Amino acid sequence: MDEGFSIDAIVTDFSKAFDLVPHDWLLKKLAASGVDSRVVVWVREFLVGRTRKVRVGGQLSKVVKVNSDVPQWNVLGPLLFLMYVNDIQRSIDTNIRLFADDCIIYRKIKNKKDIEKLQKDLDTLGEWAVENGMKINPGKTNAVRFMIARVKNTLRYSLGDQKFPESSICKYLGIILRSDLNWVDQVNCTVQKAWKALYFAMRVLKQGNRNTKI
Repeated sequence: MDEGFSIDAIVTDFSKAFDLVPHDWLLKKLAASGVDSRVVVWVREFLVGRTRKVRVGGQLSKVVKVNSDVPQWNVLGPLLFLMYVNDIQRSIDTNIRLFADDCIIYRKIKNKKDIEKLQKDLDTLGEWAVENGMKINPGKTNAVRFMIARVKNTLRYSLGDQKFPESSICKYLGIILRSDLNWVDQVNCTVQKAWKALYFAMRVLKQGNRNTKI
C-alpha cells in the first residue's frame, strides 16, 4: 500500500469443513506424506467405526455410521484436518494462508494480469475443494481490496457462477480488517468486550466486601 499498489484478498469460508473430511481420503494423504505406517494404523483405529445418534425431545434416532469427520474436541482432530488440507497450495501461485479451516488468498495488484492470475488461482482452489470433498460457501466468502485510495474499482472475483460479494471490511482470525487498514472497528470491538466484562464483574461483586472486590 505504501508503494501505491492494492492488495486483493479473498477470505474464504469452508462449510462444515471438519465434518466433511472423508476418513479414507485422509488416511491416503497421511500415508503419502511419509508418516510411519504404524501411526497411520493408529489414526485409522481412532477414526474408523465412529457412530452417532441424535436426541429430539425424548426420542433417540437410530445409530448411524460416520464415514467422514475429524473430531474437534481434542488436539488430534485439528492436526488431522491440517494434514488433509496441506496440499491446498498445489498449483497456486498466489499467496495463501491457512489456520485450521480459515483460509485467505491474496495478491498484490499491479495491473490487470495480476487480477487474472488471482482469479485463475481461485478457480484452482475451487477445483481442489471439489476434488477433496470440501465446500466453499460463496455467501460467506468476501472479496476485499486493501488500498489507500478512496476511489476503488468494483471487484469481480467469482467461483464458478457464484460471484464473491465485495466488502470494505472482513474478519480474519478474530481480527477486524478494514480495506484502508484503519483499526477503529477492531478497537471499538475490543473496548466493547472489555466494558461487558467489567459490567459483569461489577454485578457479581456488588454485594461483596472490599477485600473480595480487590
